[in-house]
Amino acid sequence: MANANQIAVGTPAPDFTLPALGRADATLSKLRGQRVWLAFFRYAGCPLCNLRISQIIAKAKHYEENSLAILGVFQSPLGRLEQYLGPANPPFPLLSDPEEKLYQAYGLETSLAGLVAPAAVGKLFQAMAAGFFPRATDGSKTRIPGDFLIDENGIVADAFYGADIGDHIPFERVEHFLAQHR
Repeated sequence: MANANQIAVGTPAPDFTLPALGRADATLSKLRGQRVWLAFFRYAGCPLCNLRISQIIAKAKHYEENSLAILGVFQSPLGRLEQYLGPANPPFPLLSDPEEKLYQAYGLETSLAGLVAPAAVGKLFQAMAAGFFPRATDGSKTRIPGDFLIDENGIVADAFYGADIGDHIPFERVEHFLAQHR
């Protein structure tokens, strides 16, 4: 069931400024003229999130070559981002939103059903097989991730609201966005 606060495709992406791990604060409106992938994760110690970050890092050069700026948002404080994700040295900003205000602005939800969904459990085993194990939790334990592809004018071109705690936009949809917005 869709949340009334969800961001509709074709509407302006809510602007924000958030602190970034090892970088200057990130402001969405300062990226006007660029395509942006705004990816919301759970917390820095989440094995599913760490697996997804590693997958995006593996594709980051391709996205950079195609002029796609990536911003990853976590509900963890900067210190926890440094502790758990700093060693991965992501080539894109990881942003800290421990008060989860940006999650609210983009209509992201929490869901107990999404926490225990069979698909999420399967993804957890995949993450642990890749070496990502559960660590300290920050913020909402039942946070459901989401992804937003934003065009050069700051308009949401694609809004993906996950069905469970490990559900993110398929990479094929990101590629489709890149192909449409050349």
